[in-house]
Amino acid sequence: MFDEKSFFEPGRSQLNVLGGVLESCSIDPLTGFFRDGCCNWHPSDIGSHTVCARMTKEFLEFSKQQGNDLSTPIPEYDFGGLKEGDFWCLCASRWEEARMAKKAPEVVLESTNIKCLEILKIEELTKYRFKKPESK
Repeated sequence: MFDEKSFFEPGRSQLNVLGGVLESCSIDPLTGFFRDGCCNWHPSDIGSHTVCARMTKEFLEFSKQQGNDLSTPIPEYDFGGLKEGDFWCLCASRWEEARMAKKAPEVVLESTNIKCLEILKIEELTKYRFKKPESK
């Protein structure tokens, strides 16, 4: 799919599932494995936080039931909790679990890392596509 050796070269952008440069997912709340706003991937990210998704009440409740409460604030980690409408870099496998349970949130393909295609199918992601409004 892509050459991981060159994937981490300084100054080289990671790719999205459409083959373009990976765009920011969210800076408020600040998301990403590296808390840099992007769904960047790194070998140390065993959860593969590569899917940029728009949170829904239904998904947040599903995630909580699965043992990952994303809506409750955790001040000691500077985490204010997520709410409906927030964008967040999800683990690819959690998104797939939610899809199978018919609880998957929409995804921003331009901000979803190509690395997730090792777990997910582009056809499924496309069915859940969300287009972010253009910034002014």
